[in-house]
Amino acid sequence: MEKKLLLLISKNQDFASGIETAGRREFQTTTVKNIHAGYPLALNILPDVILIDYASLGLESLKNLQIFKSTHFLNKSLLFLFGDQENRKTLDKNFRDQVDGIIYDKGSFGCIVSEIEDKIKRNNCLTNYWKDSFMGLFNLLNHPVILLQDEKIVAMNDSFKNDFFITGRQKIKLTDFVVEKNKMKVKETLKKFVKGKHMKATTKTSLIMNEKIREARITFSKLDKALCGQLIMMINFTGNDFPLNNEIGSNSKEIENYFSNNHISEVATFTKREKEIISLLCKGYKTKEISEALCISSKTIEKHRANIIKRTHSGTILESIVYAMNHNLIDI
Repeated sequence: MEKKLLLLISKNQDFASGIETAGRREFQTTTVKNIHAGYPLALNILPDVILIDYASLGLESLKNLQIFKSTHFLNKSLLFLFGDQENRKTLDKNFRDQVDGIIYDKGSFGCIVSEIEDKIKRNNCLTNYWKDSFMGLFNLLNHPVILLQDEKIVAMNDSFKNDFFITGRQKIKLTDFVVEKNKMKVKETLKKFVKGKHMKATTKTSLIMNEKIREARITFSKLDKALCGQLIMMINFTGNDFPLNNEIGSNSKEIENYFSNNHISEVATFTKREKEIISLLCKGYKTKEISEALCISSKTIEKHRANIIKRTHSGTILESIVYAMNHNLIDI
């Protein structure tokens, strides 16, 4: 079962550690020390639960508490206050109508977490909120929008179908529309985003559509944290595009020029030392042997290897070597 996201706002480090330990099975906990920092973070990660520690923050710190429930993107998050029994009258009087629950100290972190879990079960939390909202607007959006599971397209709106000339129920992937040099970059962006805690990510790429290569900014957003990797992707074209002639494919002069220009930029990104190292790697040299041949440390070689992988948008050094050989970036 996927953990729910708990945002804890507290100045008390012992309290924060206790809540995180007690809720380890059910929650992934993120902690900040004040509401000023907690509000923008909440908008970024869209937590299932927000727990504010009145006992460490005090009355003055809660004067803007109402902003959490008045914000559309947070009004489905469950908002709790934690306080001491001696402050019960103050908390009930001032904040009862602004939060989903007030939890009073019973001397156990486990009791606090249990109260939160009980409330979640009764309210079903965020499980279908984002999916319902997204599907309701899906075909009303003018921008091309798709729903992804990994890199597979599982749903697409009318704008996407029209722009990319999709008919019928074709089984397609996002990378089918990405130019070759950017496929690895897009795959890595998706993998990192799915594993991360943030709800939104943006990258730039080139897409093939309507007999053109068009530059675009693509934005990913998590649809529902309970749906294990399903993402919304919205496309915004930047206006930069490269027209193709009727000779679509590898023989197209425009395509060849496009990749030729990018090939030149790739050559320029390799340093002399990186070319030496990747050339030796192609010949089967090990790190120790390269170190002896070039009179540099193994640590320096590993740093150059990492740079080579990054420059070629590869996952491993082997992919970088294949890429360099296929694009004539090195002399063997």
